[in-house]
Amino acid sequence: MIAIDHVSKQFTIRSGSSLIKRGKSQIIHAVQGVSMHAPNGRITGLLGPNGAGKTTTLRMLSGLFEPDAGSIKVDEIAVATHPRQALARMGVLGDAHGLYPRLSARENIIYFGRLQGMEVDAANQRAEYLARLLDMKSILDRRTEGFSQGERMKTALARALVHDPANIVLDEPTNGLDVLATRSLREALRHLRSPEGGGKCIVFSTHIMPEVEQLCEYVVVVAQGRSVAQGTVEELLTQAGESKFEDAFVRLAFGHAETGVAT
Repeated sequence: MIAIDHVSKQFTIRSGSSLIKRGKSQIIHAVQGVSMHAPNGRITGLLGPNGAGKTTTLRMLSGLFEPDAGSIKVDEIAVATHPRQALARMGVLGDAHGLYPRLSARENIIYFGRLQGMEVDAANQRAEYLARLLDMKSILDRRTEGFSQGERMKTALARALVHDPANIVLDEPTNGLDVLATRSLREALRHLRSPEGGGKCIVFSTHIMPEVEQLCEYVVVVAQGRSVAQGTVEELLTQAGESKFEDAFVRLAFGHAETGVAT
């Protein structure tokens, strides 16, 4: 279970940055009171346009940034005070996969298993299981250098899951994937959140609305650093008074039903 309560984060861009004029500084309010509760056995979507604060929120969840306000807990463990224990309960797939190109997919997975305190044999057995789950047996012993985007995603996801975490956090995992790789990812996530797959808590961050409609059982909509609506897809349609999810998202996130807004 992941609980994010009223977290906020701001950044100060100092003088000398190419983004602002010399002699000036600017405060960026990246996140301003985002809340999200994701229980076990459910895929919870974090939906918002680019720049809405999704990635910053997930980086706070991963312990990379400390919130200026609010709290984050993973299975009742506070990330701010017990980051190692909280991170041990999570498998995180960020926006940069960062594979070691000279290592095979298997070696990448085992290496991260070792970092999680696993024995080599246990990590290797887990790599074999994940290769079956993610349909990557044919690439398991190939060097990751030259992998396609889909192959890199599968390897990075297997690496994140090697220690069998109770909570899985995915930051826009379908970016750059083809249709078959996207379908494979969806099937794997549905299995992992099912009782047969361990009833995992899965947080799925995206700006792609069809992904949310097809995969997520509960959705938190964020815009301009704030969580502005939440519920099932059907509940969000009712809240917005719309029949199409794209129109509902635009109304909820931007306060009007005008189409053509970039997401």
